This record gives sequence, C-alpha cells and structure tokens, in this order.
Amino acid sequence: MSIGDGAHLKTVRWIQAELLQLLDGMDYCLDWKPDPSSWSAREVVYHLLDTPPAGIHSILRRILSNEISEFELWSDLTNMTPERQAQDMEGVVEDIAGLFRGMEEALESAGVVDLSETSVMVHQRTRGWDESRTVQDLLEGLFARHWRDHLGQIRDLRESLGM
Repeated sequence: MSIGDGAHLKTVRWIQAELLQLLDGMDYCLDWKPDPSSWSAREVVYHLLDTPPAGIHSILRRILSNEISEFELWSDLTNMTPERQAQDMEGVVEDIAGLFRGMEEALESAGVVDLSETSVMVHQRTRGWDESRTVQDLLEGLFARHWRDHLGQIRDLRESLGM
C-alpha cells in the first residue's frame, strides 16, 4: 500500500474528528477520573499526542524523509507536564490540531511511497524489545489501533459521567 492512495489520510481525519467529538462538552471534567488508578481525558490526550516522544507525526515525517532509521518508544505514560495540566480546552484542542496538521503534512509530502517496504527499528523501552516495523505497521498499529483503543477510554469516561 502506498501513501498516494489516500486511505491513511482518511483514517487520520476520522480519528481527529472522533477525538474532538468525544471531547466536546468535557471542558469542566477534563481532569475527572472515576478512580485514582484511571486516566483522565486530558491524560489520555497527552499520552496519545506524545507517544512516541515528539508525536507520531514527527516520527513519520522523519522516517519518510530518511532522517531517522530508529526511534525509542515508551508505553503507559501520561506525558503530563505543568504546562499541559494548565491548558484549558481551547489549548488542548490546539495541541490536537497541531499533531493532526503534522500527520497530514507528513503523509501528503511523502508522495507515493511503498509503506510495506519502508521500515524503521523501534526500541520499546518500557517492555524491553527492539523490532523492525514498516511505516504501514506504524500507521496501522502505533497510530490507528492505539488511538482507537484510547478513544474507547474517553468514551468510557463520558459514559461514567452520564454524557
């Protein structure tokens, strides 16, 4: 599959729209958790935006422009900082928009690339493994599947709040 087919751009746009729809109306409860071991919607968002560090958009851009051939991945981090904790919903939405602009730019600038042949070494530091992954794998797993799973977390938070 190549980037030129547009399927990945459709997925990117769908996930962005779904995330924004789920966050709509959550301004007052962005940090609410059903229990201390759960993540808030804000924590889920920043986990997604910064996994891998610098964001999936940055990693894809750098892979597709041949700047990197490997990267580190850390799992299960909320990636919260005091600045992110202080963001209102408008700031959170701006951060989300920045990542998705970067995703679209990375995919659109790549042209026709064989995603199943372009690969990178992933060093999964939390779980202790190193593995070669194709760009196709990263788009389907680290992006689409990972984000959809966490969208479910936000959906569950909304349900717990009666939204």
